[in-house]
Amino acid sequence: MFMDIHCIQQVPPSNINRDDTGSPKTAYVGGALRSRVSSQAWKRAMRGVFDGMLDGDKLGKRTKGAVALIAGSIAAKRPDLEESAEDLGQKVLAAAGIKVKASDRAGSDKGSLVTDYLIFIANNEINKLADLAIAASDEGKDPSKMKKEVSEIFHGPQAIDIALFGRMLADAPDLNTDASAQVAHAFSIDQITPEYDYFTAVDDCASEDNAGAAMIDTVGFNSSTLYRYATVNIDALKEQLQDAAAAVEGTVAFVEAFVKSMPSGKQNTFANHTLPEDVVVVLRDTQPISAADAFEEPVKRRDGVSVSRQGIERLGDRLNDIRVNYGEEPVKAWYVASGGEVKSLKDWSEQVSLPNLEHGLRETLNTAYSA
Repeated sequence: MFMDIHCIQQVPPSNINRDDTGSPKTAYVGGALRSRVSSQAWKRAMRGVFDGMLDGDKLGKRTKGAVALIAGSIAAKRPDLEESAEDLGQKVLAAAGIKVKASDRAGSDKGSLVTDYLIFIANNEINKLADLAIAASDEGKDPSKMKKEVSEIFHGPQAIDIALFGRMLADAPDLNTDASAQVAHAFSIDQITPEYDYFTAVDDCASEDNAGAAMIDTVGFNSSTLYRYATVNIDALKEQLQDAAAAVEGTVAFVEAFVKSMPSGKQNTFANHTLPEDVVVVLRDTQPISAADAFEEPVKRRDGVSVSRQGIERLGDRLNDIRVNYGEEPVKAWYVASGGEVKSLKDWSEQVSLPNLEHGLRETLNTAYSA
């Protein structure tokens, strides 16, 4: 079972995902310059939404500071082990094959033990590793030798965000987790022209005869209507979570987080807090299918018809073409359209609000996995 989610989202002047020059990322699609937002940026934003939706025990952290997290858990559980907590945390990670080193970053982290790279570790894994280290200490054992026990912790039921987005540990490849979700780079359905905001800042305390600016700079931006796509392999998610109910919860949470998240780049400058105008969710039992090719030719505004409205119409037409011409009949489909009914979607998908879409998705999946 696969869930495809498609969004059409208008974003006002913004710079939510920057390249190495500080300008908004772009891509050429169909020979036309488009705005682009990387999948990494949007997945990071989604994980921020998860924090307010899901129990912390079902989530993880991407960090170099796993030793400090485990040590903190050890010290909280056993204050008498506070002085040796960092050493125990290092050793229990060593049992997994994860190497650590002294941090050379400036500030309070300098000298603390960190991993060579960011690792994705579940909150419940942190607590279980702490418990294992405590038990080893009490029994006079070396936690770094407890490879089997540590492996069992990492191979247990995964955190929802780790199961969705995957985990790669270069030092311990047997602990890697394949992502059950794929998120495409968002790109604009309309052609864009890069723009630059020239701005100045004035010193509030400057003398009256000083008329000059205290700062002069420029910032790149653009405005566009994005096509966003992601897919979830729900069966793979169920296998990694080892629980059908958790897989349903994770899939529904993925929809809400995908729809309601926004990368935070330059938000204080542009306040580009928008939600998608249109959302289509399709359940398939064959394969995931993107409709990015609907926008090979950029959309141009027509009198009385917005770019986003044309976007949902093109999206609906392409999804219907796929259904008819390739025999890809969905198991179930829903759509949310701010501009009202979409002719090419109405015969095979249900127009709903987002809460009702999530309710229908949950009911359909519960029925499928209880059969």
